[in-house]
Amino acid sequence: MTATAPRFHLSRMRPRDPSQPHRAASSLELFFDLVFVVAVSIASAQLHHALGHADFVHGITSYAMVFFAIWWAWMNFTWFATSFDTDDWLYRITTIVQMGGVLVLAAGVPAAFEHGDFTVPVLGYVVMRVAMIAQWLRASRGAGELRGAARRYAFGIAGVQVLWVLFLLIPAGPAQLVAFVAFALIEVGIPIFAEYRRQTPWHPHHITERYGLFTLIVLGESLLASANAIIDASHELESFAPLISISVLTLVVTASLWWIYFWPPHHRAITTFSRSLRYGYTHYFVFAAAAAFSAGIEVELDVLTGESHLSSAVASFTVTVPIAVFLLGVWWIAIRENADAVVNTVVPLGAALVLLDPVLPIPVAITAVVMVGVVVVLVLRPPVERRAETRAS
Repeated sequence: MTATAPRFHLSRMRPRDPSQPHRAASSLELFFDLVFVVAVSIASAQLHHALGHADFVHGITSYAMVFFAIWWAWMNFTWFATSFDTDDWLYRITTIVQMGGVLVLAAGVPAAFEHGDFTVPVLGYVVMRVAMIAQWLRASRGAGELRGAARRYAFGIAGVQVLWVLFLLIPAGPAQLVAFVAFALIEVGIPIFAEYRRQTPWHPHHITERYGLFTLIVLGESLLASANAIIDASHELESFAPLISISVLTLVVTASLWWIYFWPPHHRAITTFSRSLRYGYTHYFVFAAAAAFSAGIEVELDVLTGESHLSSAVASFTVTVPIAVFLLGVWWIAIRENADAVVNTVVPLGAALVLLDPVLPIPVAITAVVMVGVVVVLVLRPPVERRAETRAS
């Protein structure tokens, strides 16, 4: 007998097997990530311009707000996909709608930085989140005992979108920042609210692969900054040596950040719901710091070419602070429970030492030396098996 084709050629959204062998990122997920390359690049460029003009408070707060929208939309899709990805035509179209929302958000980033106008970013964000609501409502039909969790996600996300629309009525300034923090905290509380009874399944290797891929995206911005240093050197002959030095040192530091991030077995960090929350939420700082590092390199280039009047010390802080945040974030979520006492001393110490860079006349020099030193220690002392009490936590 011929099997009946699924209605409308759609698959039923059932929770996926968290122990499925050889689960890897799909081509749709990789395609989805491409729009975030655009969004991260624009946010990083706007941060660079703000820092280069010494507009530190406004630049950093605007960046934090914009990057939250980028990170949270990406993370929500990623965790949903690990649980309910069907890869049928409706799932693909809904995902592409989310991609469109990301592009709208990215288009509005300059206005958010320059005028505090978040109209376009909020519009793009709401488009992404409405598509996510549709995904959760569809998943609730085949989620079985997870139907309640899926519906709580859908209704929780819908409620917060009303708040974001109201956010547009608040004039730029302290009140806007306070409202943003409050609404963002409600957003990040939705998974806790939705999954307090039953947790949706996640595939540890798939999730950590996805986070690794996004890390490559944000680190790629630093490689672009390294290339820009070479381009500037070809036009600024009087600064040729310093610019080439920054290019080389940026490559060394970026490679070190990559090495450090991928040193620990990340899948061990999400063995429980509470640990997965810590892993996912702390990555906001890891991702934002990696993208901010590239902005800092661009600020260093501006100082060397005379396009910024910042002091060398202040410009160096725009590089070293993101690196320190990145190191501490990765150490906290993935390294410390898989490392011995030596590594657990060296990595936080390295984060502190990179802040010495501003006292040197050669930008990024001490940071590159410290980062290479940390990598050498990691090569000599590979990850260790977690203690039994840690595994049980």
